[in-house]
Amino acid sequence: MRAMALTRFGSGRLEPIEMDRPAVPPGGVLVRVLACGVCRTDLHVVDGELPSPAIPIVPGHEIVGRVEAVASGVTTIARGSRVGIPWLGSSCGVCEFCRSARENLCPNARYTGYQINGGYAEYAVADAAFCFPLPPEYDDLHAAPLLCAGLIGYRAYRMAGPGVRMGIYGFGAAAHIIAQVALHQGREVCAFVTPGDHQAVTFARDVGVTWAGFSNEPPPRPLESAIIFAPVGALVPEALSRVMAGGVVVCAGIHMSDIPSFPYDLLWGERVIRSVANLTRADAREFLTVASEVPLRTHVRQYSLGDANEALDDLRRGRLSGAAVLTP
Repeated sequence: MRAMALTRFGSGRLEPIEMDRPAVPPGGVLVRVLACGVCRTDLHVVDGELPSPAIPIVPGHEIVGRVEAVASGVTTIARGSRVGIPWLGSSCGVCEFCRSARENLCPNARYTGYQINGGYAEYAVADAAFCFPLPPEYDDLHAAPLLCAGLIGYRAYRMAGPGVRMGIYGFGAAAHIIAQVALHQGREVCAFVTPGDHQAVTFARDVGVTWAGFSNEPPPRPLESAIIFAPVGALVPEALSRVMAGGVVVCAGIHMSDIPSFPYDLLWGERVIRSVANLTRADAREFLTVASEVPLRTHVRQYSLGDANEALDDLRRGRLSGAAVLTP
């Protein structure tokens, strides 16, 4: 099969390769990849910002696929069904985190496109217990971003708490999905983008946010919560300065530049900073149910599999509105 693989740590580029079609693992499935989203986490892997990926590795963890083969004993997924394969590829099931519904923190977890070959390929394999049926309302192209931008975004959204006035810093793939969920649920959403990026302001307004402006501007009213999707540590004190007492700032990325020092007054007043790590299968089931009920519009730009480097570079340089999706 054809694939795009990272063959040298930190190289910043993928290489087109031919590799054997993978065998179905015990307890797993083989899928023909129909679409695979391009996530900022993929970019962190390719650029060497995440430690110790398997090398070579095929990135991609927003996989929409058609099941072509099922391991003996698997009864939860049928051949021919359409499934989604997300970032969390497996967890141990026995550690204190797994036993307390926190498998996202499992120290022995393995991740798709990081330790397990992902969806920048014509075929992929996955543990059947970590695959999910997808809402039929979404075609393959528009379903792909739900599997990380949606899932991780939704976990961050829940961690932000019930406040009505929410800020979102960095308006890309995850933000444009979660903003729609928040608006559907009656919240006010303020979108903050890179200063000078008028195209991103326009995109956020087209999605329907309550207010859109630059990340160094104040919102119309103090926020009750803020989610930071941009991997920029300097946004943490900025967001803290915009949330009211008791407010929550959620850092939603797997990688972020260093957070600069800031005065304690920004944190005082029972403000909270918290990170979001990975996802659980419960997150996936809950969000995909929400996605089947809320008419989400995922904005996508389609690329061929061989153009994966172009897609990554467009993401790296901020040339995307919404999500990039590869199709073999």
